[in-house]
Amino acid sequence: MRQGKKCREIRAEKVEWPGADLRDADLTFAALPGANLSGADLRFASLSGADLSGATLIRTNFSGAVLSGADLSGAVLVEADLSGADLSGAILTGALADRADFEGAIFCHTVMPDGSERNDEC
Repeated sequence: MRQGKKCREIRAEKVEWPGADLRDADLTFAALPGANLSGADLRFASLSGADLSGATLIRTNFSGAVLSGADLSGAVLVEADLSGADLSGAILTGALADRADFEGAIFCHTVMPDGSERNDEC
């Protein structure tokens, strides 16, 4: 198993990291509100409790990532890959998720873009 990048609890409001390679990164409790991570590779990254509110995440790859308890409210997730991601307790209120791939994602107490709660995997 590869050792991931450690950015735990990083604070980087409105950071510009489009296309960044953040596979396996530890971004637990990272504060990245308004960040631009479009096209970034976050496969298998840990984003538990991260603040990605208002972030631009167009075509970002979150497959297999842990986003439990993450705040994605108001984020732009157009064509994002969230297949197999753990979205337990995540908040997606007001997020734009057109053509996002949620195949096999884990939903438990997940607040969806329309404000409803999804509990498929509880």
